[in-house]
Amino acid sequence: MVQKKFYDFLRNFRADSVFKYREALTQNYRRHDSLVIVELADVAAFDTELLTSLQKRPDFQLRLFEAAARDVLQRSVLPSIERHHAFDVQLALQSTQLSTPLRSLTAEHVGRLLKVSGIIVSASKVRSKAVKLDIQCTNCGKRLSLNCEGAFSHATLPKRCDAGQEQADCGPSPYVVIPDGCLYVDQQTLKLQEAPEAVPTGEMPRSTLVVVERGLVDRASPGARVSMLGMLSLFERSDTSHNPDAAVAAIRVPYLKVVGVEFDTNGHGDKERRFTPAEEEHFVELARRSDIHNLLAASIAPSIQGEYTLDIKKALACQLVGGCRKTLPDGLRLRGDINVLLLGDPSTAKSQFLKFVEKVAPVGVYTSGKGSSAAGLTASVIRDKNREFFLEGGAMVLADGGVCCIDEFDKMRETDRVAIHEAMEQQTISIAKAGITTVLNSRTSVLAAANPVYGRYDDLRSAAENIDMMSTILSRFDCIFIVRDIRDESRDLSIAKHVMGVHMKASNASRSHRGVNTQPGCASAHDADTLDLKSLKEFVAYCRAKCSPRLNNQTSALLSSEYVAIREAVKSRGEQAGGRRHQAVPVTVRQLEALVRLAESLAKMRLQASVQPQDVHEALRIFKVSTMTAASTTPQTAGAELRFLGDDQRTQIQNAEQFLKQRVPVGADAKTIRLLEEGIALGHCDSALRRALKIMSNRAEFAELEKGKRLRRLR
Repeated sequence: MVQKKFYDFLRNFRADSVFKYREALTQNYRRHDSLVIVELADVAAFDTELLTSLQKRPDFQLRLFEAAARDVLQRSVLPSIERHHAFDVQLALQSTQLSTPLRSLTAEHVGRLLKVSGIIVSASKVRSKAVKLDIQCTNCGKRLSLNCEGAFSHATLPKRCDAGQEQADCGPSPYVVIPDGCLYVDQQTLKLQEAPEAVPTGEMPRSTLVVVERGLVDRASPGARVSMLGMLSLFERSDTSHNPDAAVAAIRVPYLKVVGVEFDTNGHGDKERRFTPAEEEHFVELARRSDIHNLLAASIAPSIQGEYTLDIKKALACQLVGGCRKTLPDGLRLRGDINVLLLGDPSTAKSQFLKFVEKVAPVGVYTSGKGSSAAGLTASVIRDKNREFFLEGGAMVLADGGVCCIDEFDKMRETDRVAIHEAMEQQTISIAKAGITTVLNSRTSVLAAANPVYGRYDDLRSAAENIDMMSTILSRFDCIFIVRDIRDESRDLSIAKHVMGVHMKASNASRSHRGVNTQPGCASAHDADTLDLKSLKEFVAYCRAKCSPRLNNQTSALLSSEYVAIREAVKSRGEQAGGRRHQAVPVTVRQLEALVRLAESLAKMRLQASVQPQDVHEALRIFKVSTMTAASTTPQTAGAELRFLGDDQRTQIQNAEQFLKQRVPVGADAKTIRLLEEGIALGHCDSALRRALKIMSNRAEFAELEKGKRLRRLR
C-alpha cells in the first residue's frame, strides 16, 4: 500500500507542467547516475500521510521508496528495460526543516528522520560494506544468503547446516563466506562537529559519527559545512581497551545514517545566506552612502579607539568584505582573500581586534600560535581504534570561507609557520601521509598578531631587526601594520579617558541587566553612527555573496603605474643605503595583487560592478600606511627617539653622549667594552651608554669595526 503511494508520487507528481521525478529518473539512467534528489516538501504536497510515515520509520520506508523508484523506471519510463536488468536507484532526501543542534540529540531522536548541521572535521577512506552475504556449507555445498543491515552490523553465520535430516551431519560451523557472491556498497565514515561559532563559550564542541553510502561517498571533505538529513541509529561497540574479558558488556554508540547532504557553502567557500527583499533594499541603501567605508571601520570594535586604529579598522573592513576570487583559463586560481598582520608593542589591542573579527566573519576560527602545531593549523592523518586512517582538518581548513585569526604569531616555531605558506597563497593544503594523498580547500583570510623581536618595537633598530620573520611569509600578507605604544602625555590622557569611559559604560550596562537604573545622561556603549554586530555581520555576508567587481582599463593602468613607481622608490632607497640595509618586507608582484584585492573590496562595499579610481587611490593609501611604512622603517635619529622617552631617560642618554664625545676624539678608535666599563665607573647607566652608541652610530658619528667590538669616531 505504502509502496504504491510512493510509486504514484514518483510517476505522477508534476511541477511547472513537468513530471519532475519521472524526468529525473530518465535523465539519471541515461547518465548512469543512480542518485536522485527528492524534496520532502514535494512529498508533503502530494500526501501528508506519506511524509509522516517516512519520518516515523525512515529506514523501512526508504527501502520501499527506492523499490518504487525502480518500478517506475522499469515499468513506466523505460519499458524496454528487461526485468532482470539491474539498475540501482538511490534517493537522496532534502528538507527545509530547521536543523537540530548536535548537543540536543537525545534518545527520543533514535530511529527518527532529522536534520543536523555542522562542519566535517575528519573523513575515512571509502570502503566496501557487504549488505548481503553469500555463504556455502563446506560439506554439502548448500548456499544461503544473509542480509547484513546497518552501517556497523555484523552477520552471524549459522552454527549448523539445515540441509535436512535425510543428509549426513555437516558438523559444527560448516558455513564459509563466498566473497564473489556477496553484494557490496561503498561506505564512508565522517565526523560531524558543531560549527565553531555555535559552540557556547567554555564548552567543548560536540561531534557525532556520520555514515554515508553509495552515491553520497566522497562528496564532503574535511572543512566542508554541511546540513545532513539522516536517521539517528545505534551500534554496539565492545570496550575492551581496559578489560579484554568484558567484551560482552557492549556499549551503544550513536551515529547518523545519512540519506541526504546539502552544502552550506557555495562554490567559492562563502557561507550561503538567504536575504529577504526588505534586507536587500536596506543593504543597497546602506551601500549608497558615500562614507560606507568609514561607517564599516567605525563599526569594527567601537570600544577600541585611538588615532593609530583608524587605518587598521579600515584594513580589517576590507579583509571582512574581501576581494574577488578568479579562475584562469588554465585552471589556476587567484585568491581574493586579504591577509593582515598586526605587529607591535604589547597592550595595543591587537588580540581584541582578532576576537572581534572572529565574531563578525561569516566563518571565524581563533587560535594561538604558541599552542598550535603545523598539523593543528593545516591537517593531519590519525588512526582510530580499528587502525584505520582518518583525515582530520585543522584550523585553516575549518575556517574555509571565513577568517582564521592567529594570535602570538611570532611565538610559532619556524617549521610550523612554513606549513601555512601554501594555505595563505594557493589556499589549498596538500596531504600525502599514510597512503592518503589529497588536497583540501583553505579559502580563508589570515589575521595574525605578533610582537617584535625584543618584545617592544625598538625605533633605534631597522624594521628587519625588529621583525623576526622570513620574507616568504611576510610577502603573503597584504597589509602589515606596525603598532607602537608611543609615550605622549596628550595621547595617554585621551586613551585613559576612553578606557575609563568603557569601564563605566560596561558597569552601567551590567547594573541595568540586573534591574538597576543607570544615571541619566549616560551615553550608550556605541556611537549612533555605527552598525551593531548583527547588522555588520549581515552586511558583510551580503557583500561577499552578491557582488564581484572587476578592474576596468582605467583602474588597471593606474594600478600598474603606481606599482612601478613603488618598485622604483624601493630600489632608489636601497641604492641610497648602499645595499647595507636589508629590506624587511619585499615588494613583489604579490603586493600588486594585494592592491587589486584592496581595490576590489572597496568597490564591493559599495556594491559596484567595477573598480573606480577612488577605490584604487584609497587602496594605495592603506597599502602605503601599512606595508610600505613597515618596509621602509629606518632607525630613528636621536631627536626623534628622545621625544618618546621620559625626562630622566633623555637626560641619561644625553650625558652618555657627552662622555663618549669627550672620551673618543674624531678619527680615534676604542674598544666597545672598555668604553662601557669606563662609563659605568663614572656613574653612567649601561643601557643609556648602549642606546647612546646606537644613536650616534645611526647618525654616522661612530662606525662599528670587528663586528662591533671596536668603534671609530667619524665626526
